Amino acid sequence: MLEGHVHPDFAPVATAMRSALSHRSLHPGGGAVSVVHRGEVVVDLWGGTRDDGTDPWRSDTVGLSFSTTKGVVATVAHRLADRGLLDVDAPVAEYWPEFAEAGKARITVRHLLSHDAAMHRLRGVVPDAFAMVDWDATCAALAAAAPMWEPGTRAGYHGVTYGWLVGEVIRRITGDTVDAAVQREVVDPLGIDAMGIGWPEARRDQRADLIVASSPTARFEARADRGATVRWVQPTVDAFVVPRFTDFIRSDAVYAGELPALNGCFTARGLARMYSVLAHGGVDPSTGERYLGEATLRRATRIQRPGRRPDAVVGFPMRWRLGYHMAATNRGVIPNGFGHFGFGGSGAWASPDDDLAVAFVCNRVAGTPFGDFRMLRIGAAAVASARRR
Repeated sequence: MLEGHVHPDFAPVATAMRSALSHRSLHPGGGAVSVVHRGEVVVDLWGGTRDDGTDPWRSDTVGLSFSTTKGVVATVAHRLADRGLLDVDAPVAEYWPEFAEAGKARITVRHLLSHDAAMHRLRGVVPDAFAMVDWDATCAALAAAAPMWEPGTRAGYHGVTYGWLVGEVIRRITGDTVDAAVQREVVDPLGIDAMGIGWPEARRDQRADLIVASSPTARFEARADRGATVRWVQPTVDAFVVPRFTDFIRSDAVYAGELPALNGCFTARGLARMYSVLAHGGVDPSTGERYLGEATLRRATRIQRPGRRPDAVVGFPMRWRLGYHMAATNRGVIPNGFGHFGFGGSGAWASPDDDLAVAFVCNRVAGTPFGDFRMLRIGAAAVASARRR
């Protein structure tokens, strides 16, 4: 059963959401979806359970949303750029001097945001997943590491390292944690109900339990162990596979640290609110106030590598912007759409052409690290409904 509300014009989204939460006897868990069209919240629904039992998902429940986090962190970076505090074309070492080691002096912030820095490798940077919560040690290891190929020559998804790379630039500029910057640059100005990098133990009752049936990286390890020749398998393993990763995300430790590439905790309502402002040209449709400069938004959402060359880590074209990738549904790519999906099924994006924002959060891990049909079907229903309206 779903709770919340849906505009009659967007009833197909409710149908897609029911399908996403179906078969609970085999696949427990729950989630929430939010859609904003032309500044109006037309869908705000939730259902299922916050655990693998009977505890219901509530209106204020937050879900750990993995890489969906990256889009929020990118928005913080663009807010800083909008005020002249960050130059995306400046060398990273201008803000983080230690980063110039090992031939990285010419890597720019743009390279980090567009996954062009060739710094995707996680294996060898941390000894195991539980070590990722040590911010200073991980950043020091990344500063000392060499890029895997010539930066700027091809994109390779910085699946986990993005959080420290972009996050440390934010920290050096602001003097704050990335979570504090998210609160100041996104949550407070937009009046978002709940959004954080990590989640405090004092608010544990608000979060959904993550339900992980099997190792999220096992198939990549297996293919690498078999000597697979598919060209993107090894970069993928390097980017994601470290010891005890599944144990880590099943533990409370994943909420305790600051991992700006993967441990964002959100309501669907909060994500849709942020993307609705970006879909509306950077102007808050509820107040008429400008949130992000027009030129800044245009630069942030311009495709960095036009064409169909596959990402070296993911294995297919991502149409990278600066911190966002293409927006897609199971009916294809949305022209001019941008956002970020996350492992486990979550995702959020904006379609400026439709003045539409869609967000989905959940706690039952499904699909692959790069896609989940639940979000793709929900997005397709939202786009079709908006274009009929």
